[in-house]
Amino acid sequence: MADTGISRGNAASGQDAAHPFRPKLLTVLASGYGAADLRADALAGLTVAIVALPLSMAIAIASGVGPERGLYTAIVGGFLVSAFGGSRHQIGGPAGAFIVLVAACVAAIGLPGLILATMLSGVMLLGLGLLRLGTYIRFIPFPVVLGFTAGIAVIIFASQIKDLFGLHLAEEPADLIHKLQALWAARETVSGAALAVSLGTIALIFGLKRLAPKAPGMLIAVALMGGLAALGLPVETIASRFGELPRLLPAPSLPAPDLAAVLAALPWAVSFTLLGAIESLLSAVVADGMSGGKHRSNTELVAQGLANIGSGVFGGFCVTGTIARTATNVRAGARGPVSGMLHAVFLALALWIAAPLAGWIPLAALAGVLATVAWNMIERHEIAGLIRASRIDALVLAVTFLLVIFRDLTEGIVVGFALAGLVFVKRMSDAAGVQPDTGADDWPQSDDRVIYRLSGPFFFGAAAQLGSVLDRIADQPRLVILDLSAVPMIDVSGAHSLEVLARKLERRGGRLCLVAVPPDMARLLDQAGLGAARIPRLPDMASARAFSYPG
Repeated sequence: MADTGISRGNAASGQDAAHPFRPKLLTVLASGYGAADLRADALAGLTVAIVALPLSMAIAIASGVGPERGLYTAIVGGFLVSAFGGSRHQIGGPAGAFIVLVAACVAAIGLPGLILATMLSGVMLLGLGLLRLGTYIRFIPFPVVLGFTAGIAVIIFASQIKDLFGLHLAEEPADLIHKLQALWAARETVSGAALAVSLGTIALIFGLKRLAPKAPGMLIAVALMGGLAALGLPVETIASRFGELPRLLPAPSLPAPDLAAVLAALPWAVSFTLLGAIESLLSAVVADGMSGGKHRSNTELVAQGLANIGSGVFGGFCVTGTIARTATNVRAGARGPVSGMLHAVFLALALWIAAPLAGWIPLAALAGVLATVAWNMIERHEIAGLIRASRIDALVLAVTFLLVIFRDLTEGIVVGFALAGLVFVKRMSDAAGVQPDTGADDWPQSDDRVIYRLSGPFFFGAAAQLGSVLDRIADQPRLVILDLSAVPMIDVSGAHSLEVLARKLERRGGRLCLVAVPPDMARLLDQAGLGAARIPRLPDMASARAFSYPG
């Protein structure tokens, strides 16, 4: 009986748990990889390569480097991500989310600095994976992801306006406001041919997506526009701006050891690491949702680290998991990481065979490709639903979005995450409460003893809110019994509030008792100096009602 990918994945789950850094490639091969799987992966890899070929060059050009470096990144980085990664379907390569950062890095420290920053980022990603921090990086709030992605899309589109319209600028500013001002000042230099090519490219991509969803719309559109350029259409092409593309990967090389260069590249490497970790793990989560699989986040970060180091060695730049190409890989029927490795091989063959032909591709066509990518990145339905559902989450989304487009990518993520964290703390604090236990009919509340039920997480956010209530409780009775059966967790701040209450009761000759304390909570209370000898613990309400406090 044929074995499915999902059943093989389930059978290997024990191996995955025993080997947390085991690449998915080894898991797939060990579970019985056959000729049918290889054929499926070859077809999926070819499909992804067709999508990645124009996109890798477009991203590289938009990032301020030559188109060949986008292909180097996709070939070397894509192969290593699939060979060593923790996802069955992840496709690595250059990503649109990095365009702004890479372009700014090149402008600040040059191409050698970019390559050095890429390799340093690889070392950092490798370290994050080996330290098993991948699980925590995945906890990015959804409003932050939406705002960040939408902001990136706006920046990508703004970066392509120049080539979309064939404008001539002496210098294009990096920040959005000044960029738009400079583009508007150059409006009289619009090229009708370039505008026709870009609009034609966009129309073909969207039209083919509707009429023939399985057709490689990007490649078809770029190839047709390249044919028009070869016939004499007066537009700027890859060859006219960058010269002829090389047909082979460059020889591997390492940057010369230079402390000053390392210090200059370090801040960029940190930004690449943060963005790369988020983007790659988000892409792996998307692949899991489409395929029913489960990736290993720390293994994925290790692979991303190796891929960035390898990309830099061969003259490429930042590598990350790419959501659109990964989704294409899943939809194309990939069985495992071999498809991603073959996608890199197919790209290398395309570079070797078709490099001279790629020189005819109009830059306006590549700008059209990135314009469609930017449009698809904005999850319009999700944003509309979030705005309808929660105003406070919409505020987090808006702040993240505005910071990304007007300030900085990293700043947008950090501030958005912090704001989302405050929202979470407020909601958890609101969920916490303290109410008198009115159900104890056989033991009515009195001036000498009361029972109160705490509910919700008793952590630092709720401690201040509940602390004042507990203080008021301590003003009257001599015995206060707190039922903790509805408290899922307590932190040091919550324990401190209980200590304050116990101390206040003790000064008045009273005592605090706790009911239904879970083992984990008991250990934390013990460590905080609130052992059972100090604050008696009762297993249930029956015991609480039978408890007698002398005096």
